[in-house]
Amino acid sequence: MSRVPVRPEIQAAAERLADAGVASPRFDAESLAAHVLGIERSRLALAPLLEPEQVGRYRELVGQRARRIPLQHLTGTAPMGRIDLAVGPGVFVPRPETELLFAWALAQLEAVHAPTIVDLCTGSGALALALANARPDAAVHAVELDPAALAWARRNADARAAAGDTPITLYAGDVTAPDTLAELNGRVDLLVANPPYVPDDAALDPEVAEHDPPLALFGGPDGLRVIDTMLPTITRLLRPGAAAGVEHDDSHGAQVAALFTAAGYTAATEHRDLADRPRFVTATRG
Repeated sequence: MSRVPVRPEIQAAAERLADAGVASPRFDAESLAAHVLGIERSRLALAPLLEPEQVGRYRELVGQRARRIPLQHLTGTAPMGRIDLAVGPGVFVPRPETELLFAWALAQLEAVHAPTIVDLCTGSGALALALANARPDAAVHAVELDPAALAWARRNADARAAAGDTPITLYAGDVTAPDTLAELNGRVDLLVANPPYVPDDAALDPEVAEHDPPLALFGGPDGLRVIDTMLPTITRLLRPGAAAGVEHDDSHGAQVAALFTAAGYTAATEHRDLADRPRFVTATRG
């Protein structure tokens, strides 16, 4: 078998993925081609041909994606900020929407020297490690309950430390427990969280329902169970005047803001994502 032009392969793959119900067929087809070629997606035009063994590998990956295996499980990585994280079975795949929470967090820290940051429900370590990469002067602490997810976070933390980033401190723990991170009580300058918030009866795409760990997804009948019960932890950790940002389901932004307001926070603000859906709430400890 001789070398094969990459563009017709991508076109055929995009059509197959579209027929399978994949939400972003062209992007995924190009991403898989770039992965097989070992290049950035933006450089596909510079690699017009696939070697015979690459053709076979590419078609195999496209077949897996058509079976709704997450793209990030196939490439092995997901981005956050300026870094890539290793992801796979057993850990929640970071979503592009969380980049907005990350950007908000960085803006909050502009005037803070050597901040202390906490990331609750860290999963793969995405927010914690992206913040440590962007703010090497920060002391970043991250908490995760699920042992499988924590193993991914440790893998990513080790990789980022080896790359020269300031190491973060990882904890195995329950974000709703009254003694979690007790040594940081009243000392935290910024707190972020992407907790389980999907209502238990929500209809989910196969990539989510069959591959993201349920412990990272579901937050009770209304999706608010974890957010509500970890609010005392957030309050205990933050110094007065410090801010928290919590991602939530698009069905209950106003309810999350109301929870913060009822707990004595000021400036509880709802933020929308790029699709104009309610995505995270920020608030300042009074």
